[in-house]
Amino acid sequence: MVIEHRDSWRTSAAALGLLFAAAALQGCASSKAGDVYSRDQARTEQNVRMGTIEAVREVQIEGTKSGVGAVAGGVTGGIAASTIGHGTGSAVAAAVGAIAGGLAGAAAEEGLTKNQGLEITVKLDSGQIIAVVQAVDARTTFQPGDRVRVLSGQGVTRVSR
Repeated sequence: MVIEHRDSWRTSAAALGLLFAAAALQGCASSKAGDVYSRDQARTEQNVRMGTIEAVREVQIEGTKSGVGAVAGGVTGGIAASTIGHGTGSAVAAAVGAIAGGLAGAAAEEGLTKNQGLEITVKLDSGQIIAVVQAVDARTTFQPGDRVRVLSGQGVTRVSR
């Protein structure tokens, strides 16, 4: 009876760890779309330049690699695997589970936070040609020949209509 209670506690802890991992990964995701501003960018001055789009190319924006996914996966995997076997076998299973969970958690974090992006090449009115990568936003489309604004400030540049 005591063993069943201990195992159900471990199973509950593993489930709680998975919920924590999912919540943590959602917190890591931040939009790189042109119409999304961070809290720190609000009420700050930006330089505005006008230009014409020369080209638009689809690109992939890699996901985050903060370590949160690896830690959460390692904890969850270790707790879940520790229910296997007894004594030394349980410790070995927990170690293997932690390593496997950590690798899976890191891959999940990167995969869940990866975005489709656009590389937008703009010929500014000054004649300079620049390229800006930003996340795809279904509400805003860009085509060669479109007149756009290029906003820059605090190390961030974005293209908008």
